[in-house]
Amino acid sequence: MSKFCAIIIDIQNHDSINIVSFKAGDFTLSMMSLELDESITVGTEVVLGVKASSVAIAKEFVGELSYANQLDLEIQEIQEGELLCALVLKAKDFELESIITKASKRRMKLQVSDSVTALIKSSDLFIVEVL
Repeated sequence: MSKFCAIIIDIQNHDSINIVSFKAGDFTLSMMSLELDESITVGTEVVLGVKASSVAIAKEFVGELSYANQLDLEIQEIQEGELLCALVLKAKDFELESIITKASKRRMKLQVSDSVTALIKSSDLFIVEVL
């Protein structure tokens, strides 16, 4: 699981659905939540989390997707297993991990220092801790 610090910059809600926007480094991220603690307000600092298996990778991506979080990062490290690969992705002080199949890594011809777009659905991002 990847964890990173962020600050809440906007909260939209309707009925029991919340869309929370965060600033994390140079990135703006969005999270969809059905429950949101009342102590969480604009300006609150939090630690966000995302499971590595929830981070999809696009290479040379052009077009539109419904993924709210599209982060341009560089592959810093690739750890290959028998079936899966763990990718360490980075941009400045922001770091994220993705787990993809070894077949996807080969098909996409991914290598260290490649520029990729990490894709995270807003429903896959979560608050780990309120600071």
